[in-house]
Amino acid sequence: MFLTIATRSDAPESPATDLGFLLHKNPARPQSLEVAGGTAHVIYPEATAERCTAAVLLEVDPIALVRSSKGRAAEGFTLGQYVNDRPYAASSLLAVALGKLFRTAMNGRCDARPELAATAIPLELHVPALPCRGGVALAERFFGPLGWTVDARPIPLDPEIPAWGDSRYVDLRLSGTLRLADALNHLYVLLPVLDDTKHYWVGDDEIEKLLRAGDGWLAAHPDKELISRRYLAHRRNLTDTALERLTEADGDVIEEEPALEVGDDLPPSLAVQRREKVLEVLREIGGQRVGDLGCGEGVLVAELLKDGRYDQVVATDVSSRALGYAEKRLHVADMSDRQRDRLKLFQSSVTYADARLTGLDAAVLMEVIEHVDPPRLPALGQAVFGAARPGAVVVTTPNSEYNVRFEKLTAGEFRHPDHRFEWTRQEFRDWAASVCTAYGYGVEFRAVGPDDPDVGPPTQLALFTRKETSS
Repeated sequence: MFLTIATRSDAPESPATDLGFLLHKNPARPQSLEVAGGTAHVIYPEATAERCTAAVLLEVDPIALVRSSKGRAAEGFTLGQYVNDRPYAASSLLAVALGKLFRTAMNGRCDARPELAATAIPLELHVPALPCRGGVALAERFFGPLGWTVDARPIPLDPEIPAWGDSRYVDLRLSGTLRLADALNHLYVLLPVLDDTKHYWVGDDEIEKLLRAGDGWLAAHPDKELISRRYLAHRRNLTDTALERLTEADGDVIEEEPALEVGDDLPPSLAVQRREKVLEVLREIGGQRVGDLGCGEGVLVAELLKDGRYDQVVATDVSSRALGYAEKRLHVADMSDRQRDRLKLFQSSVTYADARLTGLDAAVLMEVIEHVDPPRLPALGQAVFGAARPGAVVVTTPNSEYNVRFEKLTAGEFRHPDHRFEWTRQEFRDWAASVCTAYGYGVEFRAVGPDDPDVGPPTQLALFTRKETSS
């Protein structure tokens, strides 16, 4: 298996050989490391101030792999132990080697030159033989959204006999200006994903590896579900858990709106205006037991806990990772017993009935529903309005008509990469009306942010109030 990582520089103060600092591998000294099933070598075919290339050569012994498989059945036929592509084609074995060779670089650390680790540099990556189940198009789909220019060319089964067609391998070249840490993490995840094979047992710990290497890019990738499913060997329980943890439903990426001319002061961000409006509506509703369903990192929860009128604040999220952040933000470990008794923080999904949510005076779904796949919206309605059935429900969601006011948002683009949809005002009203009819609620609508005469406010809010039924 073979991989090269190259960079170039025209600036004398930043020579291309700085790549050695980033990789923590001296260009003047070849290095070798024993890995599962073989030996990984790092050498520098070229190392000048103008251009520097690091090459990774992984020598794999396929027989040793079979002997260390702890009794598992061999892949394919018996002769396949001796005749296969393991020594030549990039795979999860190369990804594992990268993780061991360049662990510090993948973490974005360079103690000698910390500013260098944070800087995007011109990079060229070359994998001469990469198994690619999905062909050239899939390689472009996976790497293109990450900022790479992709040159993937199919390798013929036999150059001398064109009629045989192409093999499942591609010659992959990537070029772009990125942080080296990001580039290595892209390879670490996507090499085995393109091969769609793992050459070792896939367990729960693979979720942590995926989330760690995918931090900062996987959650926003348009093919995150396919990437997660392949990385986790198509194990549904692992994939579902990974996708839940990747989902961050706390606010929008786009938080800008046309500035309001109020003296010399800028208006508060849309996120702040939204939170203040929700708090205002909750105070108007009254009640002592409130819930933030889809609480994210707990920003709204912190404000609710400051208000002594609430005897209990219930905070839930489908993402255990988000709940971990919420615990830190709220300093749960440092709370007094009385404070801790007021807070109920637990994992729950808004699309499944949860008995712990019954008896709420008011529930909030702030920027949550647009993260739910449309076919699951009826399940959300049943879980929140049918099963939990709080006295009031406050729902906020983006107004898609207002998106034209965001300069950085291109036509048809959502405000957050995880949004499944963004509704117009009429679409939101139609959905709200169907909920009221099905579950016996009334609804009124309010604007959040500047109410544009043409396209309405950036955020739309609905206040659902449960109708009392006569006995």
